[in-house]
Amino acid sequence: MTPRTDRPAAVLWDFDGTLVDTEPYWMAAELELVEEHGGTWSKQQGLQLVGNDLLVSGRMIIEQTGIPLTPAQVVDRLLDGVVAHIREQIPWRPGARELLADLQAHEVPCGLVTMSYPRFIEPVLTALPDGAFAAIVTGDQVAAGKPDPEAYLRAAELLGAAPSDCVAIEDSLPGATSAATAGCRVVVVPAHVPVPPHPGWAVLTDLPRTADELIAIGG
Repeated sequence: MTPRTDRPAAVLWDFDGTLVDTEPYWMAAELELVEEHGGTWSKQQGLQLVGNDLLVSGRMIIEQTGIPLTPAQVVDRLLDGVVAHIREQIPWRPGARELLADLQAHEVPCGLVTMSYPRFIEPVLTALPDGAFAAIVTGDQVAAGKPDPEAYLRAAELLGAAPSDCVAIEDSLPGATSAATAGCRVVVVPAHVPVPPHPGWAVLTDLPRTADELIAIGG
């Protein structure tokens, strides 16, 4: 990614794996649900779901385990378990709140672009300062989930910004592909699944802590 010194029009954040890391909660909920129906589930199977639209993940779980539920029922059951864990403890990604606060201090608007549903993100948003995100796009608001670009295009539109003037922060290949296809500049900080190098993407080991650091690496 070519270093820049100009401020982005907006920063678009993925949620799970980027702002917070609830993957262990999801895997525990998946295992509990599948075992309840007499099946087996592995960590490797859970990692295959990272970054997907929730209904896509629900279908994959059914296809791999044969549990007698619809994708929507699988998603509802998983959300029940994960939200209960989040209400007990929010697993923030290191540096996420610091970067979000510094972007606010520099008056850089932020958008949240997630394939999760409102009831999943609500406990986390409640714990953040008012106005932390000027636009929020959730998985139930789009016809096609990541890696389709629809969600990022919608977020940029809500913020009145051209996608090419936005920086997207992601942790997964489906999410990074979604943002890049929308035309955003992409910063990837993998959480659980490696993301291969890609021309034009900045792949980091840690989140930047400040707006200046984000701008310096390509934001």
